[in-house]
Amino acid sequence: MIGGLFIYNHKGEVLISRVYRDDIGYVQWEGSIRSSSSYLSPPSPPRRNAVDAFRVNVIHARQQVRSPVTNIARTSFFHVKRSNIWLAAVTKQNVNAAMVFEFLYKMCDVMSAYFGKISEENIKNNFVLIYELLDEILDFGYPQNSETGALKTFITQQGIKGQTKEEQSQITSQVTGQIGWRREGIKYRRNELFLDVLESVNLLMSPQGQVLSAHVSGRVVMKSYLSGMPECKFGMNDKIVIDKAGKGGTTDEAVKSGKQSIAIDDCTFHQCVRLSKFDSERSISFIPPDGEYELMRYRTTKDIILPFRVIPLVREVGRTKLEVKVVIKSNFKPSLLAQKIEVRIPTPLNTSGVQVICMKGKAKYKASENAIVWKIKRMAGMKESQISAEIELLPTNDKKKWARPPISMNFEVPFAPSGLKVRYLKVFESKLNYSDHDVIKWVRYIGRSGIYETRC
Repeated sequence: MIGGLFIYNHKGEVLISRVYRDDIGYVQWEGSIRSSSSYLSPPSPPRRNAVDAFRVNVIHARQQVRSPVTNIARTSFFHVKRSNIWLAAVTKQNVNAAMVFEFLYKMCDVMSAYFGKISEENIKNNFVLIYELLDEILDFGYPQNSETGALKTFITQQGIKGQTKEEQSQITSQVTGQIGWRREGIKYRRNELFLDVLESVNLLMSPQGQVLSAHVSGRVVMKSYLSGMPECKFGMNDKIVIDKAGKGGTTDEAVKSGKQSIAIDDCTFHQCVRLSKFDSERSISFIPPDGEYELMRYRTTKDIILPFRVIPLVREVGRTKLEVKVVIKSNFKPSLLAQKIEVRIPTPLNTSGVQVICMKGKAKYKASENAIVWKIKRMAGMKESQISAEIELLPTNDKKKWARPPISMNFEVPFAPSGLKVRYLKVFESKLNYSDHDVIKWVRYIGRSGIYETRC
């Protein structure tokens, strides 16, 4: 399993070092960086510490290392980067790469939950706490409990505190029990539940308006401030659920929803979701963690609502002039407002000057980015706006035609482009005296642009 874990700063200095297995002590490899002024070249390849091997071959590499896994002399370095901090897990065994990266990301989440931003200063100020966390999370290189809620019950910012017998039994049942993501005895004066549907719509459209590829990647993020050990049920307009209810004709929800259903291609859930019920009943039932968490991820490719249509028109006037006209149309309800709209119109490399006229918003030519950037603060549904530009070009000897990169767009809309709707969100708590009607619920939909491009 994992032989060691190292945390580096941007200079390659080791901030945290924990070795679990002796086989990663030294790494022997060819082609290491050597300086003739410092020492003579040995007859055999040098034996370097695993810490130095990662520093030389990844952090101080002449070329940027894009792969998250680096193999040096039969030693694998799995690494992730947060700001200017590197986290590297080292092993000589044939381990499950997905599991190692899941552990590294969990480690980042745990550190962020304890002391906020992962920075060199925060790691130095909390190194004792990090070593305590590693003792709990990793056992001889094998990942154990990495849930923040469970760890916070017996590791605080100051270190491990003395626990009473009742607290110790509570910790033992939580660590070894089935519900490791939530502790018992949580109480709030006001029970609230926040649900955010966050979607990213990706599009590639031809100049004639034909959709070449489109899909939506979505997340359901929740914040739970509920007392006790409640059970929640979450329902959406999934096509399978609607079809089943429509055939049976027993629920009013199917009648209300009608044909407004979406087909989810694939989805992943938080570990608190009971997958057996989802497979059989298509209902998402779970005991929620306390605080903020991601309940599920999903992806759809059918019946996507495209918030904007971009209509480009590019005309070449000789070899030294281009005329560009771009029209954007909003395809949603007039009562809704889109925000943070930005359209990037690419220009040729030999552009010498640009004159821009726009009906709405502000437009500016950025020579460093070879693009005209058009920004609009807000735009209502079923509206359109346009921009016209005259681009002066320098004469060149290059016979190659301009490749015409696609026009990209960024925006934010207050609805889900996939068409997902929350049908119900119910809370059940049998031990405490509050019902589903006593819980204050908030639901919000936010749709953002991913890679939203139109060829011109």
